[in-house]
Amino acid sequence: MPLKKVVIGWLGSEKDKYTGDKRWKKWRPTVSLFQHPELLFDRCELLYQSQIKDLMENVTADIKEVSPNTVVNPCLVDFEDPWNFPEVYRILYDFVTKYDFDCEGEEYFLHLTTGTHVSQICMFLLAESKIFPGKLIQTSPITQSTKEKSGIYEIVDLGHSEFDRMRSRVHFEEQSQKNISYLKDSIDTQNDDFNNLIEFMERVAVQSTEPILLLGPTGAGKTKLARRIYNLKASSKKVSGKFIKVNCATIKGDGAMSALFGHLRGSFTGAINKRSGLLLSANKGVLFLDEIAELGQGEQAMLLHALEEKEFLPYGADEHKKSDFQLIAGTNANLYELVEQKLFREDLLARLEHWKFVLPGLKHRREDIEPNIDFELLQLTKRRKQAVSFTPKARSKFIEFAISSAAVWKRNFRDLSRAIDRMATLSSTGRITVEIVEREILELHQSWIEPSPLQRKKFVEKLLTEEQLNAIDDFKLIQLEAVLAVCCKCRTIADAARILFPKSLALKKSKNDSDRLSKYLLKYKIEWSQIKSLND
Repeated sequence: MPLKKVVIGWLGSEKDKYTGDKRWKKWRPTVSLFQHPELLFDRCELLYQSQIKDLMENVTADIKEVSPNTVVNPCLVDFEDPWNFPEVYRILYDFVTKYDFDCEGEEYFLHLTTGTHVSQICMFLLAESKIFPGKLIQTSPITQSTKEKSGIYEIVDLGHSEFDRMRSRVHFEEQSQKNISYLKDSIDTQNDDFNNLIEFMERVAVQSTEPILLLGPTGAGKTKLARRIYNLKASSKKVSGKFIKVNCATIKGDGAMSALFGHLRGSFTGAINKRSGLLLSANKGVLFLDEIAELGQGEQAMLLHALEEKEFLPYGADEHKKSDFQLIAGTNANLYELVEQKLFREDLLARLEHWKFVLPGLKHRREDIEPNIDFELLQLTKRRKQAVSFTPKARSKFIEFAISSAAVWKRNFRDLSRAIDRMATLSSTGRITVEIVEREILELHQSWIEPSPLQRKKFVEKLLTEEQLNAIDDFKLIQLEAVLAVCCKCRTIADAARILFPKSLALKKSKNDSDRLSKYLLKYKIEWSQIKSLND
């Protein structure tokens, strides 16, 4: 027995309003729905508002005239504001959820042609989310190719496989963007290479169980990223165990073997109790080996076996233990050079670099410095439960310095995080001032470019003749050594001048500090090209 057809739709206060004999010469969306002989509805739930009750009665009569077998049920639905999304959605949601649907005996349609845009959108959402268990139907007026007063109609089945594929794709893309944002700590990074790297890494984290190798300088964020990769794997059901982090630089010799693979009681001096080992703790989870280049040859061999066979032999044991862990390894060392020096196993490196990602240092992502500054400020605000921010001039000054070539960011994000923390600590009111920024810039320079006394002496010895060295006073020599130490670490003379003359630059006492520095150097017959040759 065929299913009965039921349509639910709004009565249009404008498009359905025609009365008198002329109404039959006009296209009326609600009435036209019942003028298609091949589309016979058994019942119509006609939604209307109280102010158009008379129109409802007229249209109901017309529907019965063109489709006498259709039962029309007028349903009064009033809104205070028909353009208010929450109100309209709530009322329609209540109507749909309280409606007694009989999906085994009836087929349902939502007519979307009439009603306000707000009500149409709300009805679509109810159908798309399957709260309304039916199809959508749209009617259109007469066209050049459609002479019939009934116009045309189109049925849209959101449950069709094509819509399911579209919905799945949209969901996948939305989830992928959420994952990418999560890997980036929700920081709005602008560096294209880094963003592409993270996007690729997201796909690997969610879809692959093979080892991941994170390369990059100290402070580039390898540890934080490894933990977030684990969290993504856990959320996508790729792992169910723990995240186990090991800094390989802190474990050596028997201690390294025992920490990673465990030991039996009495297996070596000091082994008073049995130890399971971190590989076993990482079973069904992720093992992050930071500074993996520090592992000894024995541990490297056992790790390779554990990766390939998913089993390992605890120190002093005769029986293997099983551990199905996923590995993330990190290092700032050049593993390829270590392989050539026979300090790192080539076969282990080949296994590790199934997925290899090189994280760039902060100085190679200068367009990402400002959003990371905002992130650090936000984290400080959360920790201290007090708002921390720059004054406008202080912010401008620090960002100008931070993105310039004068800022080398030797320890990458660690330098940036510590700089923000120091400045926030000195701002008793929570506002970082220009004076605090100037102090921090000098602090950073001192940590980056302060060479040893021996290095300073070498700079001078390479640039001055023996006769000049014998003639210069100790006071002037110390000053010259300090100036050259700065110059030798800067790319341009302008960068060096900004570091050496910050006060005059701020007060604009000198129009050209580069010229001022150049003249100082020429007193000792030193040109900038000579200093550059030392760097080269």
